[in-house]
Amino acid sequence: MRVLGVDPGLTRCGIGVVEGSPGRPCQLISYEAVTTDPAAELPARLLRLDERLGELLATHRPDGVAVERVFSQHNVRTVMGTAQAGAVAVLAAARAGIPVELYTPSEVKAAVTGSGQAGKAQVTAMVTRLLRLTEAPRPADAADALALAICHVWRGGTRAKFAAAAAKSGGAA
Repeated sequence: MRVLGVDPGLTRCGIGVVEGSPGRPCQLISYEAVTTDPAAELPARLLRLDERLGELLATHRPDGVAVERVFSQHNVRTVMGTAQAGAVAVLAAARAGIPVELYTPSEVKAAVTGSGQAGKAQVTAMVTRLLRLTEAPRPADAADALALAICHVWRGGTRAKFAAAAAKSGGAA
């Protein structure tokens, strides 16, 4: 299963692509941070994200997209930009016909580190270890996107199997 993870952000949006299967080590395919100019108008910034996400989806052709679910922060402007960037990612995946799953930060942390309370440094260290990298992915947004992708491979693959089994038996999961 190939998964594109998105750590949404309006100024810096982390993107990470991994390949793997539940219970097995994942392989790094690609990562980057898509940046937009904070001085640019909002429509231009969202368009830049949409265009780059479209390119990455076409290039990597993932089986699924994992996007971090926006959680409430104290800074409303930051939350709005993050939510808008996340919506662009969901829309780009839907346009490409690729299933999307949203994960909370604590779900991702728990999947990758074993603790939903892990800090950014712990997540980055585990992503580096799990993908057998010689150095940590930078910036941190890219490491977070890779963590989302790993989480989806491990958890999303299981969710998909449960859903398929439920559909086959005619029941709900």
